[in-house]
Amino acid sequence: MSAPQSTPSPAAPGPEVRTAAGVLRGSLEAGVAVFRGVPYAEPPVGALRFAAPRPVRPWDGVRPALSYGPPPPQSGLLGTAAPQGPEATDCDWLTLNVWTPDPTAALPVLVWIPGGGYVIGDAGRPEYDGAVLAGAGTVVVTLNYRLGMEGFAHLADAPANRGLLDQVAALEWVRDNVRAFGGDPDRVTLFGQSAGAGSVASLTAVPRAAGLFRRAVAQSVPGTFFTPGLAADIAAACAAELGLRPTAADLSRVPPSELPAAGDAVAAKMAQWEDRWGPVTHRPIPFAPVVDGDVLPATPWQALADGAGRDVDLLVGHTRDEHRLFTLIDGLLGEVTEELAATALRLLAPGPDGARRYRTSFPAAGPEELWELVNADWLFRMPSLHLARAQAAGGGRVHAYELTWTAPGMGGALGACHGLDVPLVFGNLHSGEPALLIGPDPSPEAEALSARMRAAWTAFAAHGDPGWPAYDEHRRRVMLLDADPAVAAYPEEASRLLWEDHAFPALPLIAD
Repeated sequence: MSAPQSTPSPAAPGPEVRTAAGVLRGSLEAGVAVFRGVPYAEPPVGALRFAAPRPVRPWDGVRPALSYGPPPPQSGLLGTAAPQGPEATDCDWLTLNVWTPDPTAALPVLVWIPGGGYVIGDAGRPEYDGAVLAGAGTVVVTLNYRLGMEGFAHLADAPANRGLLDQVAALEWVRDNVRAFGGDPDRVTLFGQSAGAGSVASLTAVPRAAGLFRRAVAQSVPGTFFTPGLAADIAAACAAELGLRPTAADLSRVPPSELPAAGDAVAAKMAQWEDRWGPVTHRPIPFAPVVDGDVLPATPWQALADGAGRDVDLLVGHTRDEHRLFTLIDGLLGEVTEELAATALRLLAPGPDGARRYRTSFPAAGPEELWELVNADWLFRMPSLHLARAQAAGGGRVHAYELTWTAPGMGGALGACHGLDVPLVFGNLHSGEPALLIGPDPSPEAEALSARMRAAWTAFAAHGDPGWPAYDEHRRRVMLLDADPAVAAYPEEASRLLWEDHAFPALPLIAD
């Protein structure tokens, strides 16, 4: 589901900036200059489909930048649908949006990478509106990138990780053009949530992204990275749904708007490939960054532990109840059986004795709590903690947090769930689907927590300090973001010990 396209009609001509490709005209909205739908690369169609992104061609005259660009083709896996109507045939997906309070300044820059399991994501969604953050004295950039098979299917005749390469191209655009919008290219901070956080973590390990950002914020990092073998096998299954070979040459015959259905069909029956694809069949997760040895030489955990992030300040964390929202979406809230819990423990718990160790570590936990814990730990909580550990081990600076504030929506049943941080960080408590977690009338408590988180994120972007001590493996101090935020020892000690020796390697193809 894409956001409505916004086309302001200001009474006077909007602000203009000159980029390397040409002049853009935006709009002035509540004192913030906004430029929407700015192309950072050529549309990936025709000969450019499944190719690395190419720089956008210059244009003559003044180009209007009043409407969000069309979202890339979207999966229906997470309750969304592929775009219909004009958007379905408009392939100018590689665009970004800029909010700036002062185009003549030299402000810190926040670059947002949307999440969505690498299969959905749209920078034009209302919850990603950057006006509130920009009003705090930053330039905010949000971007689209290729998803699903277009961006992440591992094909023999196409570059790997095309979605990550799109993100690199957007960062190169920021480096070359953000001064014209009042941004400081030496103070660029990436931030993203869920698959957006996985992308942020990936870019710390992508050699082509080196030097393009100074700081990074990773909110709920997923631990799913694929080996080429696993990624290629899943791509072959997706292509087989269409009666095609897993090649760019074959898949280019399929209209982009129709391609997500093949990935969705495979995801819907991933359980039958458990013996071959392993734990990704449980969620299910058909696409993720591929540790291909070129675009992405190593997992983020390995790269950071080896020192790749020494010149990048990192802020990383997760929510307390990461999996509760997915339990609701799957219709399992209050319905998790012992059989379901046992399956999750068998597939996800670390080590050959992981299931027993979980039951021993949480002796009072029933099936649903065990289900919640192991899913949350495997997918988001422990990958995020381990990213902080890896950054500290590699000699880099890192600050960590856990969001423990209970979302008031649904009577608090979702706790501090996945995605709750997004409206709080952007300050959009009245907009978009994540804001439904907060309720129709945000409380003073919600407003105050949002203000604190925005202040921390923007302070980190400005000078690398969110306002609490750096993380280290001896004291493990993190900020607990709640109605009364406080610095404390990392609270998920039992889970930390269970996963202490897990390396989060790239997930392999299990059997031939």
